[in-house]
Order: sequence, then structure tokens, then C-alpha cells
Amino acid sequence: MTAASPIATIDESEAWRLLLALRECVRRGEAPERPLGLRLGVDGRLEEVGAEDAWLVVRPDLPEGWAPPGPAGRHAYGPGAADLLDLYMPLCVGARCRSLVVGHLAQTIDGRIATLNGVSRFITGDANLKHAHRMRALCDAVLVGARTVEHDDPFLTTRLVPGGHPTRVVLDPRGRLRPDHHLFLDGAAPTLVVRGRRHARGAAPEPPAGHATLVYVDEFEGRMPVEQILHELRERGLRRIFIEGGGVTVSRFLQAGALDRLHVAVAPMIMGSGRPAFSLPAIERLEDAMRLRWRSVRMGDDVLFDCVFA
Repeated sequence: MTAASPIATIDESEAWRLLLALRECVRRGEAPERPLGLRLGVDGRLEEVGAEDAWLVVRPDLPEGWAPPGPAGRHAYGPGAADLLDLYMPLCVGARCRSLVVGHLAQTIDGRIATLNGVSRFITGDANLKHAHRMRALCDAVLVGARTVEHDDPFLTTRLVPGGHPTRVVLDPRGRLRPDHHLFLDGAAPTLVVRGRRHARGAAPEPPAGHATLVYVDEFEGRMPVEQILHELRERGLRRIFIEGGGVTVSRFLQAGALDRLHVAVAPMIMGSGRPAFSLPAIERLEDAMRLRWRSVRMGDDVLFDCVFA
């Protein structure tokens, strides 16, 4: 018997459009939680269809979150499309995707994210930069620490990929950032600056720069607790959070047990000195180290480790 020819070839662009449509389902509280066949209609909206017409089958029970529909050979996926679905589909299906915190770091082989004077652009290549923009598009908010804004002056938008800009969140507990950074002035997306409430005592709070809005949280032992930061964001409808950096900020969320996933992009580079990727309490026994469930994804010359927490 002659094998049936493919009835559809899904390229990377179509796979990304499908993921964005799924992202909109998550926004509406309609994330798929059971196996179903999906394709994009002519209007760009998702359609639930039978296996013979589906682009793929959503499978929240699988680590990849999806599977090809129908008999083998009936569907084909162009270069990069299957890898794209493998990496991002788990963030868009199942009950857990409605409230998600993902950390991301780009580091050298020897675990450095910047030189000693803070230079970090760009350790990893274009593919990982595009990955960061895709993660922004799939999340409600992108969050960074004050040091990242200070040294990189990022836009934190999705200008490299189709998809809406997330709300930009900057942790600046002492109000040290100048008002002339891009994300405070460009008006491209809602921007929140989170400061410690103690910083505002005894003086009138400084007005936010440009379009930014100030959010205050209580401090504990000189720090803003991760739980309170997430509470304030969720109160504003921001439930899917992408922690883009830097190392101290990601480490704090990791230590607090607040991460659902951790993306670590490793570049084939040795710096020999510089700022470490992670800053965590010292351990004396290997049994106390964090053991992670992970898979690796090639991104140009870099390798992304996609780590999942129970």
C-alpha cells in the first residue's frame, strides 16, 4: 500500500501563529486541558477539528504538550516548527499554564552572565534573543532587576517577533534607577516599578518617570519578599511572569521556590571571571543540591536547558 502524502506542512511561522492563538485562549481562561485536534482557521482563530483536518493534537498529558495527528506521514512540519512547538506548547496547555513563572538566564560555559563591570550584551546569539522575545509575547509580564536596567537599558518588548508586548516590571527596591531609561519613556507597554515600602517612609514618593507606575511592597529583613511581589502582580491580572534577569533576581525567585520552569542558555564561551549566573546559599553536601528535570534545545551556537520544577 502506498503511504498517504502529507495533507499539511506546518512551517515555523504557522506554528508560532498557532501558539499565539493558544496564548489568547489562556488569557480568556480557556486553556485546553484535554486532548483535542486544532488548526488555525482563515480568520486566524483556533478551530477544534477531527484528526483528519487537524494541524496537531493538543496533549496536556505529554511533556511536549502536543502530538502529530492521524497516521504517520499524514502531516509534515517544516524546519524549526516541531522544535518551536516542543519548547512553547507546554506553556500554553493544561491547568498549570494559567499561572506560570519562568526564569531565564544567558551564561557562558563557566557560569558567568556578565563581566565584572556589568557588560553582558550579548553573551548568547540571535536565536536566544529571539527566544526571549517569544517568551515575552507568551507571558503577561516580563520582570527584571534594577541592575539589568542600569547596565543594559533594555526595551523589553516583542519587536523581533509577532505578538503583543507584555507589561514590563522592574524591581527597584531603593529607587536607584534614573528616569531616562528607555522603558520608562517610550510608552510602548505598561510599566511597573516595584519599590520597598520603607523607601517611601518619611518622604513624599517620587513620581514615576514617564509612563511608569510605582508599586510598593512591604520589606522583610531588608528585602521585598518574592511572594508579595507575585501577589501584587496577580492582583493586577499578571499571572504569567517571565523573569528575564539578572542573576540575583532569578536566584531569589529560584530560592523562594517560585519558579515553574527555568531556561538557561549556555554559550560556547569562557569568561574566566565575572558575575555568576546564580547566587544561592552555600551547601555542604551534594545531596542538598537541586536536581532538575531538563531537556536541551539547540539555539544557533548556544544550548538552552529547559528545566521543569514539580
